[in-house]
Amino acid sequence: MLVCILILITLMAFLGAPIFIVLSAYAMTGFFYADIPMAAITVDVYNNFSNNPLLYTIPLFTFAGYILAESKASIRLVNVSQAFLGFVPGGLALVSLISCAFFTAFSGASGVTIVALGGLLFPALTKEKYPESFSLGLLTSSGSLGLLFVPSLPLIMYSVVAETSITQTFCAGLIPGVLLIVILSFYSAFVAGKHRIERSRPSLSSLVDTAWEAKWELMIPLIIIGGLFGGVVTLGEVATLTVLYSLVVEVLICKDIPIQRVFDVMVKSISLSGGLLIIMGSAYGLTNYMVDAQVPMIILDAIRSVIDSRLVFLMVLNVFLLIVGCFLDIYSAIFVVVPLIVPLARSYDVNLIHLGIIFLANLEIGYSTPPVGMNLFIAALRFDRSILSLYKATLPFILLLLVGLGLITYLPFLSLGLIDYLGIK
Repeated sequence: MLVCILILITLMAFLGAPIFIVLSAYAMTGFFYADIPMAAITVDVYNNFSNNPLLYTIPLFTFAGYILAESKASIRLVNVSQAFLGFVPGGLALVSLISCAFFTAFSGASGVTIVALGGLLFPALTKEKYPESFSLGLLTSSGSLGLLFVPSLPLIMYSVVAETSITQTFCAGLIPGVLLIVILSFYSAFVAGKHRIERSRPSLSSLVDTAWEAKWELMIPLIIIGGLFGGVVTLGEVATLTVLYSLVVEVLICKDIPIQRVFDVMVKSISLSGGLLIIMGSAYGLTNYMVDAQVPMIILDAIRSVIDSRLVFLMVLNVFLLIVGCFLDIYSAIFVVVPLIVPLARSYDVNLIHLGIIFLANLEIGYSTPPVGMNLFIAALRFDRSILSLYKATLPFILLLLVGLGLITYLPFLSLGLIDYLGIK
């Protein structure tokens, strides 16, 4: 009977049942067969939620991201990036990388970035004579580049689930995130040189004009990074200030969002953050059952019986996470997979902050990895291209990102060096 129930729940997942229902069903089945009252699930979820001081920042940062996505901030940011970088080799491609990374960092969702910026950047890239395949691959893979930058929601979620310092996790993502952009930038410059893409002439007046136009949005990262790492405000206060600042700028100053539309934007953001919290609650119930049933220890014993090297463990972990990234969205993966791999990482003496950057870098790449990476399907719909053409277009970018992933995985100082240098606790 137990096997039949588990098979039925698994089939529900493959048939498209909401992830929180699947996770709850697994948890309830486990508690039932362990003869533990179902009320324990509610108690566990309540205790985890009530004792976590970071959770209320999730809806705040999500709301700020949606405000920026619904405004014309993307156009202003692309314009100022083009003015600053358009004259370097592969300038417009570099503009695309940075703009997408910035937007994903705030929206927390690569799909939103592809939809919001794709219609603006794809025609611009093809107009500048960049190959269509390159342009498609660039925008598809760039959709998730910002997941390692402040104030990325997945960074916050990982810190919540793994119980690590959010400030350290924010800091740890900076250098690896820049590294991935730099790698793709060199490739973009190579392609631009190969196809003799003309560069725009630097113009001081254009630079000043576009910077002045985007001055309000350019202040947001400074507020967050300066306030948080400077020890001036807490994470919750930064989240609140970011929302208030974004509202004032986009509604009252730039007037991109009419006041009557603010409620609609709020509803959209609440739908996402509320969904995340529901999934998190379900995952907590399942995680607590797995801990009670010593599932992590069983997995640990099985792995240690065949793997005794830390380097081999990291290699196997990367392969596993790339597969996970193809089939699960990043939030479901955080809630389901992180509680399982944290004990394994500890046993192999892997720093949990470093583990978080490895985890998110893998999931970032998994978004664009065939056959079922989420970015591939979003880009196919957004650019009206076949999924097979997207497979081919993203392949060079995936290979380059895998090189970056290898560096991030086996050179821990890329993630931890800045934390040690700044003495962040």
